[in-house]
Amino acid sequence: MRSLSGKTALITGAGRGIGRAIAFALVNEGVNVGLVGKTHSNLEKVAEELKGSGVKVVAASADVSDGSSVKRAIHQVKENIGTIDILINNAGIGKFGGFLELTESDWQEVLNVNVMGVYHATQAVLPDMIEQQSGDIINISSTSGLRGSEGSSAYSASKFAVLGLSEALMKEVRKENVRVQALTPSKVITDFFGGGTEQSDEDVERFMQAEDLADVVVSQLKLHPRMFIKNAELWATNPK
Repeated sequence: MRSLSGKTALITGAGRGIGRAIAFALVNEGVNVGLVGKTHSNLEKVAEELKGSGVKVVAASADVSDGSSVKRAIHQVKENIGTIDILINNAGIGKFGGFLELTESDWQEVLNVNVMGVYHATQAVLPDMIEQQSGDIINISSTSGLRGSEGSSAYSASKFAVLGLSEALMKEVRKENVRVQALTPSKVITDFFGGGTEQSDEDVERFMQAEDLADVVVSQLKLHPRMFIKNAELWATNPK
């Protein structure tokens, strides 16, 4: 497996949960990280926690649904830590309820963050990856992108779209030595699902944690550049 030391990663939704865990996991591998998220105070807290790690860390706030905001943030990251080798499209939101209960505004917000957010960040970093003939893009989808469930029409639609985007882009840029991968985790206990720090020891053992997903991200990035795993479906073993 290859070393990631010295590479540079940009992580969206990096202020908490899965994005935060991925940042810590990559820093432990010697990766410089750009933390992008909507709430700057959360990003600054993560950056402070990563101080003294021996790598470069920069926090740049952005609303991923706003292309101009994303471009500014990525420009700031590149000025401080260089060209992006690894992009983790993690930022996402959920709106849940009956189809007739969810408003057009709810749908638009979910699609703008979960789908257009991936588009904006990828469009900003992909040209450099193609120019340098190497790069990794990992898009965090969900098992809700593989199968719908009651009350998840907007969220599922957005995560299905992420998988379609990922596969189409993967086929387009493989010839440029850019790997595009998608992860489809089932429920990960973070603030998104009302979890986070207030969990019992039993819950930590039973349910998938953000750190588990981060371990998968690192292991896939460390695979030899000649191959990749297109889509990995991740489940907790026994969440009774």
